[in-house]
Amino acid sequence: MDNTTSDPSPLPKETPSDPAEIEERQLLPNLGGLRLLYVVYAALGLLLLATGAFIIFQPIQVLPRERLSPGFILTNQDGETLNSEYFRGKLTLYNFSYTRCLPPQCEQLDKTMKEVQDRLGEVEVYDIPVEFATITFDPEYDTPAVLKAHAQALGADTSNWNFFTSDEPVQTKRVIGVGFQVYYKERSPDDFDFTPTMILVDGWGIVRGIYNDRIYPIDADRILQHLNIVASEATFSKGANSIGYEAAHLFCCYAD
Repeated sequence: MDNTTSDPSPLPKETPSDPAEIEERQLLPNLGGLRLLYVVYAALGLLLLATGAFIIFQPIQVLPRERLSPGFILTNQDGETLNSEYFRGKLTLYNFSYTRCLPPQCEQLDKTMKEVQDRLGEVEVYDIPVEFATITFDPEYDTPAVLKAHAQALGADTSNWNFFTSDEPVQTKRVIGVGFQVYYKERSPDDFDFTPTMILVDGWGIVRGIYNDRIYPIDADRILQHLNIVASEATFSKGANSIGYEAAHLFCCYAD
């Protein structure tokens, strides 16, 4: 007697015979696709409305993210060695000069830097430290002692304004000319041709403002306003607010 049992044949799939049921089953996938399409269109519509409102009202203004500032190791007027990490988390205003510079070029740079330092209390920076840094083109002459005397003559508060030099002109060129992209050229041992420039760097080491004869003019009122704008972004661009600030960058809502 053969006890072997064979596998039962698979049951045929149930096929609806009612035409209305067949049509309903065919419509279900299409309805799902339509719902998804409606959701996509609605999201795009909201995005366009939000974009239009942002462009019209521009509730947030920012400064452009120009480029990364260079890393460096330099010596200040007190003979202390500081590197660029010292300025991390702070707003830093740089200028580039030399102590034997004659008016009006360097006089404008020194005067503007001093005015911004003196008037810093007029603007809200939300407890973010603000630093000032002058880097000399002429490190062979501008020793720490010379820079210290220069700072005293200017009446600079060196608690947050450093005057930097280096041991080698090549290092200076690498920091100023290559890193900060500021033009200067030695014409004689005590004379330089250069573009008067001030640069604002945020706490992440990103250049946010360039002040010269091509971009923003060198002006204390403008720089103070820009310090407030960058400090506001650093303070408030968190959580949901970050979307608004990124939109401001996307649509180039830049301050004058």
